[in-house]
Formats: sequence, structure tokens, C-alpha cells
Amino acid sequence: MTLLGKTYQFQSLKEIMAKANEEKSGDQLAGIAAQDHTERMAAKAALAEATLADIRNEPLLPPEQDEVSRVIEEQLNEKIYGEIRNWSIAELREYLLRPSTGQPEIIRLSRGLTSEMIAAVAKLMTNLDLIQAAAKIEVLTHCNYTIGQKGVLSGRAQPNHPTDDILGIKAALYEALSYGIGDAVIGVNPVIDTTDSVREVLKMTKEVMHTWEIPTQNCVLAHVTTQMRAIRQGAPADLIFQSLAGTQAGNKAFGIHEKLLDEADDLIRRDGTAAGPNLWYFETGQGSELSAEAHHGIDQVTLEARCYGLARKYKPFLVNTVVGFIGPEYLYDNKQVMRAGLEDHFMGKMHLLPMGVDVCYTNHMKADQNDMDNLAVLLAAAGVNYLIGVAMADDCMLNYQSTSFHDIATVRELFGLRPAPDFEMWLERFGLMQNGRLTAHAGDPTLFM
Repeated sequence: MTLLGKTYQFQSLKEIMAKANEEKSGDQLAGIAAQDHTERMAAKAALAEATLADIRNEPLLPPEQDEVSRVIEEQLNEKIYGEIRNWSIAELREYLLRPSTGQPEIIRLSRGLTSEMIAAVAKLMTNLDLIQAAAKIEVLTHCNYTIGQKGVLSGRAQPNHPTDDILGIKAALYEALSYGIGDAVIGVNPVIDTTDSVREVLKMTKEVMHTWEIPTQNCVLAHVTTQMRAIRQGAPADLIFQSLAGTQAGNKAFGIHEKLLDEADDLIRRDGTAAGPNLWYFETGQGSELSAEAHHGIDQVTLEARCYGLARKYKPFLVNTVVGFIGPEYLYDNKQVMRAGLEDHFMGKMHLLPMGVDVCYTNHMKADQNDMDNLAVLLAAAGVNYLIGVAMADDCMLNYQSTSFHDIATVRELFGLRPAPDFEMWLERFGLMQNGRLTAHAGDPTLFM
């Protein structure tokens, strides 16, 4: 590829995919990033000319070596792929952004794309492209209730506590509910990953749901095996949770594999407390494979797309990228975090997943709360299914900065978005919302005490 009088030679598709990425400190740490902006543009130009067949015929991680690759390959609709196999990545981008291409066309097209193809087209898109394409896609899912409708922005209530104190968790939960947050899920990250602790938190959240007749779902984000033990002991879990990586080796570092996920899927369908059909909650985030030395020389955007390829096998109720949680080693500053959030949301939606984003950063990253405000607004424009709400935007247990309950309420008000319909009706009955807007009672957790 010749650009500005200089010829660039790329030895493999893996190299092109990595160097076509927007600048990411994680790719630089892995030694696979473009050396400068000109080489990046040359790689993008080379990638734009590649066909979908080129992507499939040169697997970055062959299915016979990696179960995530196999799961992705097995899901491909051969008929649809056959119709588009000769499209270039540039043609795929143009098709997605064409005004005449709507949701039905994208839904059908998605079934003929692998995760690597979706990652490739993301690399050719500007931030505005990522927003425009993702905004076309509506993904509805149902656990106890349905979320994801156009015009709806849901919120996960994340009432974490540094010692898993039940009363402390409940206090934060009441504040979340008072701002209209919690329609996506009441989801607690436990400090203590034990069966007894998980069971007690699940019991408490379910009791709150029953006491106040709240139309939502509950989940405790412990390791999947801990949740499985708690469920077998009678803990009331609507959803089962697990973090995912984009390679088999990365998932091994998380203590999971496909057969374990299959077993958990069977368990939550038999013994969970929700009818479903969508009973999983998955979290992802760029950089986890590099942390585990399980990246196989593949760039972090492509690995993130592969997480979504694995997730869609299980038809989850919720998926979200925890976009800035790992730190500056992988996403160095506000610009990289915002880009990653928009990439992840687009790629998840292209997999027809119910994508949310934890708009967050760690305190040693070059970012601040204003950057999170910016990203939350961009994601709302892109049609994100839900955002994460923590008290005062400061997670006192996980020690990172996210979006607050009132941040999500503000984004709803700004864009004219609503909570999920059943949840909004509950808020109206409780006097917290009227005609789509919060009332003067909003933000007062003592209503529940």
C-alpha cells in the first residue's frame, strides 16, 4: 500500500487489523500498533479493500485452536454470507451508513457476518459513523420485563458497598429507585465471592422487589460458579452473570469455558426465578485478553468484537462494556475511552446484542467526570440500551468513577427518553414520575423507609 509517496508492506491480515485501529495504548503495549498516523491510514486503506471473504479465509485465530473462534464460525448464516462475501469492508461501511439501510436490512445482514468482519468495519468508521449506524438498531430483550425499545434509556442500579453490608446496599438501592434507575437490573458487585454472601444479597434484592412491587430483575455479579452454587441452594436469581474474554485462553483466566457456560445456561433456565427467555448478563471491556497474556497478537478492538460473538450464543438480556475500568495501560485518556465506548456499543449492536455501557474511568487515567458526561450524551444519541448508575458516580467498592443515578435521569430528560414502560408505570404509581418527567419527590430515598 503506497500512501504519500511511501510504500507500506503488511505481512498479514492480523497486522493490518491491528494497525488500522484508532490509537490505543493497549495495542502499543502489545507492540502491534501503527507507528504513526500515516501508517495507520495506510492500514485502513488496505483494510478497506479487503473483502469479507478475505477476512473469513484468513482467520486470526483458527477455530480448531480456539473455542471462541469455533462458536463464532458456527453461528454464521452461510446463505447470507454467500450473498455478501465479495463485498469489500468499504462497501460494508457504505451500506450500513446509507439512509435507505434500515433495521430489517441490518438484522438480516448481521447473521452473515463474523465478529472479525464487524470489527473491521468499525475501524473504518468515524465516531459519528459509529453513532449513526448503531442508532438504527433496536434490540429488545425480556427477562421479567422488556427493555430496549426505541425512546427508552434504561439504567442498571449498582448499589455496591465496600463490605457487602445489606443495609448499606439497600440504602443505595433506594436512592437509585428514587431517581427512576433500576429498570435494566438491580445488579450488585459483591466484595465477598462466597455462596452465603451472594445468596443473602439476592434474597434482599428480591424482597425489595416484592415489597414495593418493582418491575425489574435482580442479579449478583459474582463468579458464575458461585452464583450456580447459590441458585442450587435456593437463592432467587433472575439473571446469571459472567465476564467474557475474546479468546479461549482469556476465558480460562476468568475461570470459565464454553461447557461451563452451557451448564450455567441450563441451570438458570431450570432454577432461575425469571421466565425469560433472556436470562444472561455479560460484561466485557477492551484489554482483558492482554492483561491475561491471552491476546495472540490480535488487537483489542477485534478481541472485544469476539466477546460479542461468544455472548450472542446465549441470547443475553444485558451486555455491557466496562469501557474505562482497566486503566491507562489499555485506554490512555479521555479520547481513547470515548472512542472505545462508541466502538464497543456499535459492535455489540451489530451482533444484535442488548448493549449497555459502563461509562467509567479509573483515577490514574487522563480523564475526568466531564469526559464521562460527554460519552454518556454520545451514547444516548447512538441509542444505547442502558447505562450504569452508582451513588454520586463514585463506586466505593470497585474504586472507579462511573455515572450517577441523577446523571442517567438528566440524559433521559435531555433527549426525551423514558424508562422501560412497565417501570415507568410503577414510577407514576409511586409518584416519582409524571408525563415522562421526574416529580419533586425524585431523589428522596426516604420514600422507601
